[in-house]
Amino acid sequence: MEKIGMQASTERKVDFECNKLDILYEDTHIVVINKPSGMLTVPYPGSKARTAVGVLGRLMRKKGTYAAHHRPFVVHRLDRDTSGVMIFALTEYMQKMLMRSWQSVVKERLYRAISENGFGEQLADAGIIDSPIAYNAYNIGFVPKAGDKPSPKAQKFKVASKNKSIYERHLDFSTGEPRFRTVPAITHYRIIERGPTHTLFELSLETGKKNQIRAHLASKGYTIAGDENYRARTDPFGRLGLHAKLLEFVHPATGKHMCFEINEPLEWCAYVKRGDFRPAEPVWQAERRALRAAKREMFKFNNCR
Repeated sequence: MEKIGMQASTERKVDFECNKLDILYEDTHIVVINKPSGMLTVPYPGSKARTAVGVLGRLMRKKGTYAAHHRPFVVHRLDRDTSGVMIFALTEYMQKMLMRSWQSVVKERLYRAISENGFGEQLADAGIIDSPIAYNAYNIGFVPKAGDKPSPKAQKFKVASKNKSIYERHLDFSTGEPRFRTVPAITHYRIIERGPTHTLFELSLETGKKNQIRAHLASKGYTIAGDENYRARTDPFGRLGLHAKLLEFVHPATGKHMCFEINEPLEWCAYVKRGDFRPAEPVWQAERRALRAAKREMFKFNNCR
């Protein structure tokens, strides 16, 4: 039943805001966009959902500028449900240059996140979260607690294999028993607004690991609103409350200093100030409840035949 729920959730997200990709800047070397929430950066096997790289390719074909050597090349990624500013290279050479010199070229990347207030110790107004991140069987990042171990079924991955899954690559068998392999991750945060039920954060990444902000905030009890993967209790905007607000960099071809900024939705701060003591039920919870009810009805029907 869990699998069905995840499929329903995926179908719901396929076309969410998929036509609202805005180009902020474009030249012969790079293109900077504002990616909407609900759009993948690149496709995954079997997916028919629209992607940022696919939409950009179609726009270039319409303008007659698309070619095998001049097309969108991925430099970095935003999670599907994260909106905001991101950059693509338009040649393979520029892609390699940007990826090789990313740490020196990019001067600042800022995110805004609206999270549920934590149950544990309240975070300071600003600080650093530097907990290492592990990944589970679904390739979702998390901060492992003391004593956390992979499922006993992970023993079967101990056998050497050329085609290891992502989950296998994140397991360590050096001691004989499977353990989660972790990667270093450092997130700088600043609290913009504290509310009675939610908090608005500004964050910057010293390392850029998959799910880093989501995993780090969740580990402190501040799960991002609308985050199904981390079991958020609230979903006030029907989307993940994470937005890539600012990207500041030096143009790798011209040396020009460039900065692009798109603010998070205005209602985020207003919502935090107001608080939400009767939060709407997250969509995925409603879907699962409906599926359970349908299963019970089917069980009754089969028993009455």
